[in-house]
Amino acid sequence: MSAIYALLLIVLPVFLLVAFGYGAVRTRLFSEKGVDWLIAFATNIAVPALLFRSVYQLDLEASLRIGHLASFYLAATTCFALAALACNRFFGRRPGEAVALGFSALFSNSVLLGLPVYARAYGEGAMEPVYAIIAFHAGYCYLIGILTMEFSRRDGVSPFEALRRSLRSIFRNALTVSIMLGFAFNLSGLPLPAPVMGMIDMLAAASLPVALFGLGGVLTRYKVTRVQPESLMIAGFSLLVHPMLAWLLATQVFALDEGFVRAAVVLAAMPPGVNGYLFAAMYGRAVGAAASTVLIATVLSLLTITGWLWFLGGAALG
Repeated sequence: MSAIYALLLIVLPVFLLVAFGYGAVRTRLFSEKGVDWLIAFATNIAVPALLFRSVYQLDLEASLRIGHLASFYLAATTCFALAALACNRFFGRRPGEAVALGFSALFSNSVLLGLPVYARAYGEGAMEPVYAIIAFHAGYCYLIGILTMEFSRRDGVSPFEALRRSLRSIFRNALTVSIMLGFAFNLSGLPLPAPVMGMIDMLAAASLPVALFGLGGVLTRYKVTRVQPESLMIAGFSLLVHPMLAWLLATQVFALDEGFVRAAVVLAAMPPGVNGYLFAAMYGRAVGAAASTVLIATVLSLLTITGWLWFLGGAALG
């Protein structure tokens, strides 16, 4: 029990910062309009700066392992397919609604929660395998989600148009663009001037606290008037099935080193990100259930993430 308590203390400050943002907006200590600007700053400037720096400085040869990426993304895609199928077959959701809800089982909150949780648990020096997964996360998830949605909707478009929409969404995403620029500078070997790197370092340092506070403010907009069974099911896929499948693939199929196993499993154990709600809203499909899923899973994840850290071991308890 003492180990579990120590692990909970690792995770708790992250969630306390989210809760502080939630409470500040609820009590009008911080305005809702301010949250919009804060999230815009975090997702369009500060977090992209962090991701650019991380990929720019990434040791690509040591960090990019096919088995590592496959463990996370095969598990995520399996959860997406099973969750969407279950919503359609067992809960009577129309195909577009099922895909919208399944997207929440696909898109883990790897940046706003995954990065700070992993850094607190295993240290800043162990982050390279995490950045390797995040480098492809938004692009992969949106590509899979948009293509599946366009093919499944009754008013779906041609395969070419679906692919065009997917690529447009990916290349308009500041996070994806910053990662691609990081790869470009990494591979070119071009050094950045010290003042530029200093500015990037300052933005990166602000990114996670600002993003966590903003996430709490955004969660005030989601209401759970009735706990829908689909929301609980998607939360189960996201918090339990995804990390379990990632662990099985990483250990039993690809036999990865411990650091790569931990990165794949911990990121897989994150709750659905706000992108799950945004994707549903973009298509106008199951928006209420998607919002409930984000809120419910985020609350439950305080306990489930602590459990996965205990299962994996090696977290810095001191």
